[in-house]
This record gives sequence, structure tokens and C-alpha cells, in this order.
Amino acid sequence: PELLLPCVANAQGTFFFILWQKEGFAMKHLLRALSGLLTAALLLTGCHPAQALTSSTAPPAPGTARVWFFDVGQGDSELIQTPGGANILIDAGTAECAEDLVAQLNTLQIQKLDAVIATHPHADHIGGMEAVVKAFPIGAYFMPEIAERQVPTLDVYTRLLEALTQRGIKATRAGPGVTAWSESNCTLRFLAPHSTQYQDLNNYSAVAMLTVGSKRFLFTGDAEKESEQEMLQAGDSLRADVLKCGHHSSKTSTTEAFLSAVSPSAAVISCGRGNDYGFPPEETLARLKRHGVTVYRTDAQNTICATTDGKQITFQTGLPKVTDT
Repeated sequence: PELLLPCVANAQGTFFFILWQKEGFAMKHLLRALSGLLTAALLLTGCHPAQALTSSTAPPAPGTARVWFFDVGQGDSELIQTPGGANILIDAGTAECAEDLVAQLNTLQIQKLDAVIATHPHADHIGGMEAVVKAFPIGAYFMPEIAERQVPTLDVYTRLLEALTQRGIKATRAGPGVTAWSESNCTLRFLAPHSTQYQDLNNYSAVAMLTVGSKRFLFTGDAEKESEQEMLQAGDSLRADVLKCGHHSSKTSTTEAFLSAVSPSAAVISCGRGNDYGFPPEETLARLKRHGVTVYRTDAQNTICATTDGKQITFQTGLPKVTDT
């Protein structure tokens, strides 16, 4: 079992948690010895122990937002809980985790999804979406426009479209300048895709920037270097405090130029344990390290939750997995 110690801050001011393996009685003495140092660190960083050590299933406190990076194995799924009480789901992992993802959302007391974003039609991102569409009322549904010749014929995609039709849900095209959500002090706006003609489905990924106060989170789906370059050329500000690494941290994404423009303090990699693709590759990890980025990984730290009041961000790791697949 692992013990979640209070958060401390790195040089960039990013708050993070230390996971430590329990070693019986000796661990108690170590904790006692560290308590003074940790207390001082908490006072310096402004991180409150009660907030750091508690992962509540209740909605966030007024004025705060939570961003969940669910551990769905080799896939992607994030949930944004806004300061105003809205719930926004980005992707839904694989079909194998569909039932567990719905259960996780129920555990978080989600009664309605105000917006849902399917970044692109790959099974590890939309596999669980049919179950989500059937389980919750949905306010708005966003997906990219795919060239007709590339529209998937996968059963999982066909069933999703059928579920949307049955529920009377019309999809809105995700693209630059489209706002997925807006409320006081909080917006979610699309930055990509810039084209409807890509060779690779990954580059159709709907990329979205969440802004809460002065803090920003960039969600990139599986966007690769071609889409990253288009975003750089578009001239939008890509700066973000937290980057969800594109394509599960593949070397095809998170290029040097893109990472420099985003300049995050923290990055989240969503990938499965012992996956067949070798994610995360050393090349990407080394690049993130050179930029001084604190890395969080669902394959190593399970579900990850970031909480922000618009002025600072705290992270919790080691939270329950959605699925063991």
C-alpha cells in the first residue's frame, strides 16, 4: 500500500504529492520526524493539509474547480467540474471500461453532463462514450468534423452515433474559436483541429483550453506534431499551467516548439501499465525534464485530480482506478 504525504511545491510553484511505500512501524517514526519540515513547507506553499489529503466525492467548493484525469488503462478520459457546478467530460476510455466509468461518475454524484467532448473517433477515447450517452442527460456534445473517406466503420463508433440519435443529441463541430463552456471566471475554448483533411485521425483531435481565473489547463487528445504546428502558426496563446500530453506522450507529440509555447509547470500522461506501445517513451520524459515540468502518470499514480481556485493548483494522486484493463 502507498501513503499520500502532503503536497510541496517545486521551483515553478506547482504543487505535487509524494508517494511513499509503508515499511511498518519504522514509517511512523519517519513521519514524525518529517512532520515539522512538512508543516513548514505547507505554510510556505499555501497548501492546506485538509485539502491535500482529502479526495471528496462531493462537488468542489464554491469558487473552485476540479479536473480529474481518470485511470482508464491505455486510453483517455478527463472530467472537469467547474466553479459554477458544471460537469464536462472529455473522452471516455475504452469499451471495456464503460461500465466502470459510469459507476465512477455516479460516485462523484454526477447527475448531468453539461458538455461532452469526443476528441476523435479512436476506440481508446470513445469506447465508453455510448454508455455515458445512455446513462446521463447531456447538455452539449462536441466532436471534430472528419473527412468522409476517413469516417470509422468500427462498431463502437457506429453504436455511439446510434445512441446520440436515440437520445436526440446533435453534435456540434469542435474547432478553433468555438467555446464549449463559459461562466464567470471559467471558460473552455477549442484551439484545434484547424483542418478537416488530415492523413492521421489523431490530428483531428479536438484540443481545448480550460481557463479558471489565472490558471490554464490544455487538453490535447491525440494531437500530433502536424496539429501542434498549426496551433503554433495560428498565433493563439498556448501557455498553460497543466498540459495533458498528446497521444499518451508518444514521441509524435509534445514537440519541443509546442512544449516551449505551452511552458507548463505540470504535465499529465494518460497511459496503461505495461502497454504495448512503450508509453511514456524516454524521449518525451527527457524533454519534459529539460523544461522543468513535474510529470504525473496514470500508469504509475492511478487517477489524478487537480484542484484550483484560479490562483494555485494542487494535485492528488493514487486515487481509485476506473478499470484494471
